[in-house]
Amino acid sequence: MLKVAHVTKRFGKMTAVDDLSFHVDRGEALGLVGQNGAGKSTTFKMILNFLAPDTGKITFDGAPINEHFLNRLGFLPEERGLYMDMTIKEQVTYFANLHDYPTGRVNQELPGWLARLDVKGNEKTVIKNLSKGNQQKVQLITALIHHPELVILDEPFSGLDPINVSLLINLVNELKGEGVAIIFSSHNMKNVADVSDRLLMIVNGQRKLYGPISQLQSHFGRKKVYLEGLFDQVSPTEFAGVQVVEDEYPGKVLTFTNEEAAKAAVEQAQTFPTLSGYRLLPPTLADLFRETIQKEAHHG
Repeated sequence: MLKVAHVTKRFGKMTAVDDLSFHVDRGEALGLVGQNGAGKSTTFKMILNFLAPDTGKITFDGAPINEHFLNRLGFLPEERGLYMDMTIKEQVTYFANLHDYPTGRVNQELPGWLARLDVKGNEKTVIKNLSKGNQQKVQLITALIHHPELVILDEPFSGLDPINVSLLINLVNELKGEGVAIIFSSHNMKNVADVSDRLLMIVNGQRKLYGPISQLQSHFGRKKVYLEGLFDQVSPTEFAGVQVVEDEYPGKVLTFTNEEAAKAAVEQAQTFPTLSGYRLLPPTLADLFRETIQKEAHHG
């Protein structure tokens, strides 16, 4: 288990990470979200032992993270870094050797990884001749080839088409099944919801949301209503308290000022025979993110 306990990191007068605590169990994925500059990258750098915290402790299975632990850790950086003139095999072998993983094992396992991630190329393909999406898959293989126990994925979905996003989600779920602890960041809230067992949201270096997504959603009011049918007797904008109307085939999603207005709209919708499918919707992760940011800005 990765445990981050009361960690603070300052740069001069700026506090990048402020008394941050969280944990990631084996077989679990934690989604780390926050605006740019929230402290996500600094948090990753401290876990990776690139930076030392000013106060607090970071441990894995109770032992401090140091240079000896790095062979048990896999990292996919947001700024991808591959050697363009190397072949896939040379590239993966180079990174594997950095983690003291033997070349013989790479030779045995690389074909399986290329098939698992559906890389459009073979071991002898030069990196610069791959598409950006396939380069990203090779970078992911370099982060996983040595069978790490803790994996950090920084914006792993960026630049991937929907098919490869699904492939990556399946891979993360397989890694969880193998007992790997995973922490990842993404600006795509749908992907975070699809992969995460728990969520950590950082605002100005501080923990603002933390826990299972369903539990976090229950703390926020249900302000959205889904309706479908014919709007011949009432317009969506005529419901009291409606703020936003969005098309969501085959119906519409109405966002209200508060949960009471949303519940009243559901009751009202039941009086119109041509409307059906009416139900209150839980807030999305994007809703939670937006509301939390707005609340912090208001308090600030």
